Amino acid sequence: MATEDHTSIELAGADRPGLLSDVCAVLADLHCNVVNAEIWTHNARAAAVLNVTDESTNHAIKDSKRLWTIKKLLCNVLKGNSDVEKAKILSLPVITHRDRRLHKLMFDDRDYEGLEGTPHGRVEDKSLRPDITIIDCVQKDYTVITMRSKDRPKLLFDIVCTLTDMQYVVFHGMVTTGRTEAYQEFYIRHVDGFPISSEAERDRVVQCLEAAIARRASEGLELVVCTEDRVGLLSDITRTFRENGLTIRRAEISTKSGKAKDTFYVTDAAGNSVDQRTVDSISQQIGPNILQVKRDLDLQPKPPQRNCNWFPLGVLLKILLL
Repeated sequence: MATEDHTSIELAGADRPGLLSDVCAVLADLHCNVVNAEIWTHNARAAAVLNVTDESTNHAIKDSKRLWTIKKLLCNVLKGNSDVEKAKILSLPVITHRDRRLHKLMFDDRDYEGLEGTPHGRVEDKSLRPDITIIDCVQKDYTVITMRSKDRPKLLFDIVCTLTDMQYVVFHGMVTTGRTEAYQEFYIRHVDGFPISSEAERDRVVQCLEAAIARRASEGLELVVCTEDRVGLLSDITRTFRENGLTIRRAEISTKSGKAKDTFYVTDAAGNSVDQRTVDSISQQIGPNILQVKRDLDLQPKPPQRNCNWFPLGVLLKILLL
């Protein structure tokens, strides 16, 4: 089956424990197989991009009535969380980068608002937030954004996506990476050619950039499921997590040559670490040869490294489109 021969589903709405389990159960009942997907959660919001195929054909779903039913039932799942539900079904391949769509979905859902707290009653450690400064460059009529944060893969991509969603143009940029920290500097203007002009706009930019960094954070215990793919596999796995009191913070679902490799980042319902007894129980239910338990790779020391690079606009655009 060609990788583009699928039906794409985009979801956005309020997050809650068991949400992904409910979504997967609906799709399994409707004989839809999830071949790949990515799910992000942040600040009590959730967004997902799922590619599904028809169980009987292993191809995209063409029946308009069936597509309408899928959308209606998924909207009902999301509507149980809030009075606003967003479910979009695309029968044609999505050309836009999947991570790019997730950023846009969460930005449009305003996940950057109310960052003073975190979902499920947890209190955020504000010392972990990135240090963001916004100043005026009067001589060149730019706004200069400087950011210092923990380094991780795709950090630059996430920042540039969000600046683009906010209708800013990056004219120059510098990125410096150290052992565990990244320093970024951007010279920007709004698409109308003007720099940031108000304190309220500055505050909003800071909020949005903090959200951009936090969305992809690999929070919680990493669990990897590797097994033969089948319709309903994802529903069974997520139901097991739910029945054991786990909340999925982020997930990456992939299928290749009939093999499924699904990665989940999970915590307990309160957002705390998962205890070993629960891990052992889940391993027995799913299968110890199927479930791999991994720890936070960020705890491993990184080799000393320090790079400093200037990026003109064209290079940043290429990075964004990768």
